[in-house]
Amino acid sequence: MAKLTKDEFISALKEMTILEIKELVDAMKEEFGVDPSAVAVAAAPAASAAPEGPSKVNVVLTAAGANKIAVIKIVRDITGLGLKEAKAIADNGGAVKEGVDKEEAEQLKAQFEEAGATVELQ
Repeated sequence: MAKLTKDEFISALKEMTILEIKELVDAMKEEFGVDPSAVAVAAAPAASAAPEGPSKVNVVLTAAGANKIAVIKIVRDITGLGLKEAKAIADNGGAVKEGVDKEEAEQLKAQFEEAGATVELQ
């Protein structure tokens, strides 16, 4: 069997379906005892040597927008507050969650923005 070059291997991957690629990864795990996705994930943090800003942030709701009911539901899901308290945050704004990882804060911000709210990360 001829040895594939890196470019040939990549072009072969482009022609595969997601299911075929998953089966390939599973076969690599079985054959070599290594999870290729774990190697890629482990290498990613080493690439970013300088942290960007604080690692913990506060998620602050500044405006609920037109769809206030959806925003109240999100606040309740995230905080566990009652309806009255969640409505007060939606009406007046304020900190929804404090001291969360930046990645989680970005996910929460995306949830609120999808519902039409305006959120700041501080």
